[in-house]
Amino acid sequence: MRKLLFVYAAAGSAALLSGCAASGGLSKADKRFARGEYETAIELYKADVAHGKNVATSNYRVAEAYRLSNRIEQAEPFYKAAIDGGVKAGEAPFYYGLALKANGKFDEAAAQLDSYAQNGANRTLAARAEVEAKNARAGNDIVAMRTNNEVMALDQVNSPSSDFSATMMPETKELVFASGREGKRYPGNGEGFNDLYAIKFDDATKMTGGTVRKLEPIFNSEDKHEASATYTPDGKMVVFARSNNGSKKGYLSVDLWASFFKNGVWEEPKLININDRTADDFSPVFAPDGQTLYFASGRKGGQGGIDLYKATLGPNGRFTPAENLGDQINTAGNDNFPAVAPDGTLYFSSDGHPGLGKLDIFMVDKGKVKNLGAPINSNGDDFAPYFTGKDMGVFSSNRAGGKGSDDLYMFHKKLLKLVTFYADGTLVERNDKTGETLPVANETVSLLSSTGQKIQDVTTGADGKFTIKLDTAAASYGLLADRDGYFAARNTLSTVGRKPTQDQLPNEMNDVKVPVTLTLTKIVKNKAIVVENIFYDYDKAEIRPDAAVELDKLVQTLVDNPKITIELSSHTDSRGKDAYNMTLSQKRAQSAVDYIISKGIDKSRITAKGYGETRPVLKAAKTEDEFQRNRRTEFKVTKIDE
Repeated sequence: MRKLLFVYAAAGSAALLSGCAASGGLSKADKRFARGEYETAIELYKADVAHGKNVATSNYRVAEAYRLSNRIEQAEPFYKAAIDGGVKAGEAPFYYGLALKANGKFDEAAAQLDSYAQNGANRTLAARAEVEAKNARAGNDIVAMRTNNEVMALDQVNSPSSDFSATMMPETKELVFASGREGKRYPGNGEGFNDLYAIKFDDATKMTGGTVRKLEPIFNSEDKHEASATYTPDGKMVVFARSNNGSKKGYLSVDLWASFFKNGVWEEPKLININDRTADDFSPVFAPDGQTLYFASGRKGGQGGIDLYKATLGPNGRFTPAENLGDQINTAGNDNFPAVAPDGTLYFSSDGHPGLGKLDIFMVDKGKVKNLGAPINSNGDDFAPYFTGKDMGVFSSNRAGGKGSDDLYMFHKKLLKLVTFYADGTLVERNDKTGETLPVANETVSLLSSTGQKIQDVTTGADGKFTIKLDTAAASYGLLADRDGYFAARNTLSTVGRKPTQDQLPNEMNDVKVPVTLTLTKIVKNKAIVVENIFYDYDKAEIRPDAAVELDKLVQTLVDNPKITIELSSHTDSRGKDAYNMTLSQKRAQSAVDYIISKGIDKSRITAKGYGETRPVLKAAKTEDEFQRNRRTEFKVTKIDE
């Protein structure tokens, strides 16, 4: 896998083995490891383990070889075996934590990294472990994130090898990408050296059909990696990443190269002026303006690991000095593979921000970094997005189920399935004697806004049913039905929290019905109606907040039924002196009436009456529940205007 862009330089390998050289020679496995030939070294170290030779150390170097060839998820069991075997490598617990995180074992990873943050001897790694532990704890939440995207493998392009980092050639509309499908094997991981390829699809929208071709020889070489091409919008300049063959500096260091299209041909590529002589520079991408170049680099002075930089192309073909994108984007981990959407939004890949384990794709939204979630991201490496349109494009991933170690995937935003809400209502009349309800036909029902404004009227059918289309946005509504000789029927409904998720919707257009019933009750003069849940403090008559809520409902009844006049009465239980109870009940009834009048009800429509203990519901009350039934507030209609 080539995520960083190619396998890490072998300087780290040499440092790891320096102790071996000092103590008396390197084994065959050690020599392969030191040269960065990790695939061969892994097999040799595994053979040592099988023969019981330096088991703990050999397991550790298998793990390190996987890590240094960017396959840390495969290193997990070998780090554990090395640690359990007592390997003398103080950094092993830290990298074991990263391997657990790469495999989505977030709780175990957090515990391992927390331990290293507290006890690790390498304080630089200990500080990073603290951040990585926090990221691991966030992993479970990110797993649950899903975006409205559809992802499909580009099987027309993908091969059993590695295919990644796509872009579009402006002139020919060909998709250009890197692949290790042909040629010599790279000893770092046993796969082919990467070259640049292109395909012109028969159906550009679906990305199907067409034949893959290899780019011109000036862009590809037998014993070097080439990848991550990016073109200026006019198609006159291309920048790409190329490794050297080890004869110049380091071991397969990576630089940025550029070629210009002049007189109908591409010129021989040349190194551009922003390369760092001591570090890898790779994954370039032009912004839509054709002047700003973003790229990744491991140069000194960054936040740690790989950082993102930008530079501006001048009229002379040279770039301004590279500028680090800062600590809001760059982390102590690896931040790379930038991309710029048509609207200018920056995207990039990172294993240093909270993610699903390895490289995830992120966007910068109003200065804040956001994980794109599934299905764009997986527990593998997801990287190198390229936008072919506003909401569609291509990215690379080594997720399970692909053809090769890396594959290209097309993504596009799915059309949102639409929801229309309807009030599915029924208007009924209650028979007070039997308790039965009957449908009410040909009556008007009004839909009200949350502020009480009338939105529309509908008429009930023969079965008392009515249907009202509601706003698509989440909202609350009132429903009101009025009929002479009956209390107005009122109810509420809300669409808040009722919208199903996209996965739950079966069709492109979906109707969601919200059931609601309104019940008309006949007005009977002088019939007592209990107002529930009106409580007072001991020996007090003041209206408590909980009682005010219930009295507000009575206020609404008076508003909805402007022709009625009522008596509001208060009753006590039989405990206490008669005169005292009479006085207290009158005070409480008056307090309730005063509250209702304060809400705008005309005082001529309501009177207060205290009955003390003279009208018990249960005359022989003995239990507290029975006394409570006698302590009540009631109202009755005393007059109905014609």
